[in-house]
Formats: sequence, C-alpha cells, structure tokens
Amino acid sequence: MNKKEFLQALNDSILVCDGAMGTMLYNHGIFINKCFDELNLTNPDIVSTIHKAYVNARADILETNTFGATSIKLKPHGLEDKVFEINKRGAELAKQAAGDQLYVAGAIGPLGVPVQPLGKLANDQVIDIFTQQIEGLLAGNIDLFILETFSDLHELVLAIQAIRKISDKPVIAQMTFDQGGKTLPGAEPRDVVTTLLETGADIVGANCSVGPHFMLKVIEKMAQAGAKYISAQPNAGNPRIVDGRYLYMSTPEYHAEYAKRLIQAGARIIGGCCGTTPEHIKAIVNSVRALQPQKKVIKLVHSPQNEITVQPVPREEKSALAARMNNKFVVSVEVLSPRGTDSSQVLAGIKKLVGFGVDAINIPDGPRASARMSPLALAQLIERSLPVETILHYCCRDRNLLGMQSDLLGAYALGLKNILALTGDPPKLGDYPDATAVFDIDSIGLTRFIQNLNHGIDIAGKSIGEPTGWHVGVGANPGAEDLEREIDRLLQKIEAGAEYILTQPLFDVEQLLKFFDKLKNVNVPFIAGIMPLISYRTIEFLNNEVPGVYVPDAISNDMKNAADIHKARDLGVKIAQQAILDVKNLQQVKGVYLMPPFTKGKYDIAVQVLSVLK
Repeated sequence: MNKKEFLQALNDSILVCDGAMGTMLYNHGIFINKCFDELNLTNPDIVSTIHKAYVNARADILETNTFGATSIKLKPHGLEDKVFEINKRGAELAKQAAGDQLYVAGAIGPLGVPVQPLGKLANDQVIDIFTQQIEGLLAGNIDLFILETFSDLHELVLAIQAIRKISDKPVIAQMTFDQGGKTLPGAEPRDVVTTLLETGADIVGANCSVGPHFMLKVIEKMAQAGAKYISAQPNAGNPRIVDGRYLYMSTPEYHAEYAKRLIQAGARIIGGCCGTTPEHIKAIVNSVRALQPQKKVIKLVHSPQNEITVQPVPREEKSALAARMNNKFVVSVEVLSPRGTDSSQVLAGIKKLVGFGVDAINIPDGPRASARMSPLALAQLIERSLPVETILHYCCRDRNLLGMQSDLLGAYALGLKNILALTGDPPKLGDYPDATAVFDIDSIGLTRFIQNLNHGIDIAGKSIGEPTGWHVGVGANPGAEDLEREIDRLLQKIEAGAEYILTQPLFDVEQLLKFFDKLKNVNVPFIAGIMPLISYRTIEFLNNEVPGVYVPDAISNDMKNAADIHKARDLGVKIAQQAILDVKNLQQVKGVYLMPPFTKGKYDIAVQVLSVLK
C-alpha cells in the first residue's frame, strides 16, 4: 500500500484505530515490570489474541506491539541486540491478524530519555536509534507508521526525519497534551501542527495523557491550525488503584459519545490509548458507523430526455396548514407516538389541543432513535378521528430509497399532506445501540426526492402519473456549534425545495436574530421551536447532551433557585410564554412549534403555555 491509498481512505471515511496494548497485556496477567515488546518473541500467542480482539471489535487500524522496541528501552532487559527481530515479529503478528482488510501501523514511542539540548543524546544518535526500529517494522511489511505519546516536539521531529530517510509510507504523528491543552514543555497545538506537517507527517494528532473531554479542545485547535488529517486517541480517563491493580474507569459508552464530538471537531482517525479495550473500540466503531453508515451517498438525478412536464400543486393549496401560514400565526404541538399499540391516551390528549385551536400535530419519527408506533400510522389515526392536520416527521435512517418511495406514495394516497424531512438520529443515540443504520440519503437528498414526487417523477426519473402535493418542511438549528455548516446545509435544503422551516428549541431570541442576519434573501417561513422547561435537571440535560441547544445562564440560575417542582414548572411555563411573544414579533416567524415535556400532564402544560396567544 502506498501513501495515496491510505490518505484516500481517510478522505472517504473515518477510520477507527485499535485501543491499548499494554492495558490488555496487564489484564492478561503480564505485569508492568515485564518487557511487553519481548512478548512478540516469547509469547506471540497472547499478542495475537489481543490483536484478534480488536479485529473482532471491527477496528480499521491495528498497531504493532512495538511501542518501546528501541535499543534504549530494551537495554535494561538485556534485549538491545534484538531490536530488528522484535519489531519485525511485532509487525508480522499484526499483519497476520489484520489479513487483507485492515491497515497495520508500526507503533513507535519516545526513547524515554532526554535528547539534546535537554539531554546527552545528539540528534544523529536519536535518528540512528529510531532507524533501527523503523527497519525492523518495514521488514515486517507494515502499511504506515504511528508515532505516539511524544511529549518533546523536537524528539518527535527527529523520529519523523528518521522515517523519511528510508520510507515514504504514511506517518501519523501524535503528541501528548496536559489538561491545559499544551505539551509538557508548553507547546501550543497550532505550533505542533505547523512543525509536524513541515517535517513530513501526513496525519497529526493527540493521544494518551488525558481523557476525551480535555482532548476535544486540543483537536479543535489542531483543526483551526489547518490540519487536514487529524487523529485522536485519548486515554480512558485517569487510572485508579483498586485492590492493588490499576483500573481505568471511563466507560465504552462515554468514549463513543466523545468519538462523535471529536469527529465533528475535525478528527479523521479515532481510537484509544491507555485503559481502552476492545469494548471501547467496539462502542466507538458503532458510533462512527452510525454517523457514516456507508461511504457513498446516492444522488437523485434524472436525465433531460426523461424529464416529464407536469403542473405541480401550488404551495398554498397543498394543505390547510400551508394556506394558514399566509395569513395566520400558526401553532403546532409535538406529540409522541405510543410505545405500544394503544393510542387512546394520545388521542384524548390531542383532543384537548384541538379544542384550544392548535393548527397541526407534529409526530416525531423515532425520536433519539427509540422504537415507537409508526408516526405514519398515528398520523392516520389522528386525522381520521379529529379535525386537525398532522406534520409527519420522516427520517432517512432505517429506510432505503425504494422503501422511502413506497412510504411517501402510500402516505400521500392515505391523505397526509405535511411532511418534515429529517436525516434522523443514529441508533447509537437511542435504546438499540447495536441496530444497523441505513442512510441512503440525508435530509437534503430527501427534500429533493419529495420534490421530484411533487413534480410527478419517481426515483428512476419515470412518471408516476398525477404528482404528489407534499407540503415539505425541514429542520434548522440556530444554535448549531458549526453555524456556517448549518446555514450552508439549510440553503441546500431550500434550494432542494423546502417550503417551511422548523427550528430546534429556542431560549434566546437573540440567537435567532443572529441566525436570520446570516440568512440573506431567504423568504421561507420559519416555525420557531419552543420547549417549556420543567426542572433544572432538564436544563442540565439540554446543555450537556443535546448539541447546539443551550439554555442561557440567567434562565438556568432562575430554574436552579426555584423552591420546588411546582414553582419550577410555573417558571418554565412563563419562560416559554415570553419566548412565544418574542418570536411572534419577528417578520420571518410564521408560527410556533411547541415541544411539551415527556411527563404526565404534558397536554395541560401545552395549553397553559399557548394561552398567552389568547
């Protein structure tokens, strides 16, 4: 494999590296006073067993058991003359486990002694020592190098120079950073990135020393410094001594959650360092695969010769909701499908909302990747039982294109008119983390797909006869962490045919105004999301677990100081009412989308909040 092939793989997808080798050997009864690298020769079976565990966890990259296999580190064990043999055998063991499907990275760690100018080892000596190890790894036919856990930037530079003297294979160069986001000598991430790229590293990153929380900020700074390919391999937190053994307490689920955040920050390689196990890597893989379940996104196109001219349904004629948006401040309320088959309580609650004058009922599609009654079925039950329209949330997750076309044609034939096109939460976020995600297209592609149906064209570009008349909405998050990306995607949705926009819950009207300032010449109506807060615990969840949703400190403090749950609820209702009054005065906002809490009495809370409009 050449460098271009590996870097192309990074362009196409996120790659997952394996976890700790030393921790696993320790867990297998090999104590820390033993030379772990020597096991390549004396106990290869245990090394192979650990490699295979990471293969079974579906890692993309295996690291060789050669982190300390330099003459300086092997000398205390009397093994300094076996550098080549240990490294070659380490590479061979990893290659045997990896087969033809996985990449093998030759692992190289620091020498463990100071180099000039802080120590006695001269630059040429350091390069010679690393070269011995590099030659052994190359003889074992590795695919790339991974330099990790370096705290001295100068030493890492010398290691890269040693590789570049004899090999052009890809190089991952990783340093350790403290909780303040700097290396031990005080180097900033931006300086590390610049120096390593200039020296010849292909991928730069961070590993070891800190857990995912502190590493996230380092990765963000590396991305800001212009690094195209970034790797992140955090520890499983700091170890604790339990019954005389070192144990790492950070869970696989915690690492998987942070894997998503590290990817969003710019990482293209995700893995683990000290304390991480195959279970951590499996959790990370599930998280990463859910975010990018396949490398290629299908594009919906049809050739000019197959174009079919039809008269689409005018927007204001598509549904009662579409018509009302032209001359009324519309009100929509979110209602969850039941977990079972009995919809009587849901319908009774909606009847209260209809009596109050609500214009539409929003039905989420598997919110947070949970399994509930089909929203399409509930929408039918509602519209057949009560005089109110529904907005059918429809996610790309769990459906291929053929299934989507069948659903959309059938739902429209049954009389549904309003739809919200969403990408959907990956299964890892919900109750069924091992479920397989299907994302043939995202919300942009889905919007375009629905508009094709609205123009009488199916997935293959063929006529479906009479066009559908779906009133197509999309979601937007004015509080998104990457606001430029959010705006770019929203503009693509509008270009694809979005006719109205529902926002994430808003707690600060200024946030929405800033969002509008960046959306020039956009005339699509907004429906503002409003969420009544019922406790300080809800705020903690939103601020820490829901990306892009942030409750201002002033509101947080007021809710925290509420004397009891009843006063907290009353305060939450007043905050939601004020938010409605604030957005009602904005020209771009044509209605509100109320998301009541998932608690007993939620329909009464919804009516109480909406009473401010009376």
